Amino acid sequence: MKFTFATLFLLLFCTFAKGQSLGMKWYSEREYDGVTIQNSYPRGGPYPGPTDKHHNYSYLVFYSRIVNETEHPIELSVCFSADSISIPNSPNTFVKVFLPSDTMTLDKRDKFSYGITQLASFDEPTSFDRTIGPHEDCLFYSVALFYQANPGAFNEDRGGNRAEFILRGKELFYNLLPQIDALPCGQIAVGK
Repeated sequence: MKFTFATLFLLLFCTFAKGQSLGMKWYSEREYDGVTIQNSYPRGGPYPGPTDKHHNYSYLVFYSRIVNETEHPIELSVCFSADSISIPNSPNTFVKVFLPSDTMTLDKRDKFSYGITQLASFDEPTSFDRTIGPHEDCLFYSVALFYQANPGAFNEDRGGNRAEFILRGKELFYNLLPQIDALPCGQIAVGK
């Protein structure tokens, strides 16, 4: 029995460690006519900032990488409002998505929460615009902040913990299922 438990623990630990290493695989990776969007797995935990409005805060940090494999620059625009999104089947639980001001770099992949330090911008709309040159990339964070409106809702289901940016034509959408399914959040336009 002890051997079975130890073996199971070791297998689970090795699988997790491999998924979060420097050579990690992406949660999702899609190519759209020379533009590749890669989305990470989540990291996070209890929210460390002030929590005087609501209850039971926690957060998940994701990072995405947009790779321009075309011969032309692309214009990337991303914007999230400060609105909360209700979580299905959990009436007292909400999520906010925002773009923190920290800069993501690949050397932060092994750090706690991917090295993010600025989590205080969730009460305001957040956005950024970038021009990505031919054969260049852009890395950026997105954060999902979960909270409950009722202090007694501590064990409410918060839903999934995978997120991704997807492209439909030029329009950029954000998925954080089941909370968010195809939230319009920007665009990617290929220049000439």
